[in-house]
Amino acid sequence: MRRRRLRWLVDLMRDLPEPVRILDVGGTAIFWRNNRDLLVRKHHITVLNLTASDSNSADIAFVAGDARAMPYFQDGEFDLCFSNSVIEHVGALEDQLAMAREIRRVAVRYFVQTPSRYFPLEPHFLVPFWQFLPVPLRAALLAKFKIGWMDRQPSYKAARAEVEQIRLLSVSEMRRLFPGSTIKLEKLGGLTKSIVAMGSAAS
Repeated sequence: MRRRRLRWLVDLMRDLPEPVRILDVGGTAIFWRNNRDLLVRKHHITVLNLTASDSNSADIAFVAGDARAMPYFQDGEFDLCFSNSVIEHVGALEDQLAMAREIRRVAVRYFVQTPSRYFPLEPHFLVPFWQFLPVPLRAALLAKFKIGWMDRQPSYKAARAEVEQIRLLSVSEMRRLFPGSTIKLEKLGGLTKSIVAMGSAAS
């Protein structure tokens, strides 16, 4: 699925002028260095995270910032914004709407992937249908146990914050976040595992 997803990305940037200016929201340098064979066009990448944890190189720059508000970037500053499994981590729907607006503002085109809310196995906690359990129950469990990829939290308050920070999205919500976009569904066993929104700021 990842290889197919990257082919979609290459197709989206195929006719953009070189060097393609890419903003990766929440990504890593390793991702781009491991996939240089698919990025056949000349490019320059800016990676945005809450902290800039790497040093700049000739073709990758690192910026500390918040995806929900990126005033340091101009309208249309980037040819393409790429974001993989990040928008479900920014908080409530209002936060996700803010991130989507900023992506559509700063980039001419965008490619945003997120896990589907309705895939049975929740991808962070690795518990079937975890996302549909009441928040207080999820928080209480995470305060007592390491669950999936998520470490046990030192208190109920910390566990609740961790639980509420992840909000999986549905197809209809992705359409709302990215109006006019092309929505592609990645399937596993006939079920939608993840959702990709591809489009342009003009759409």
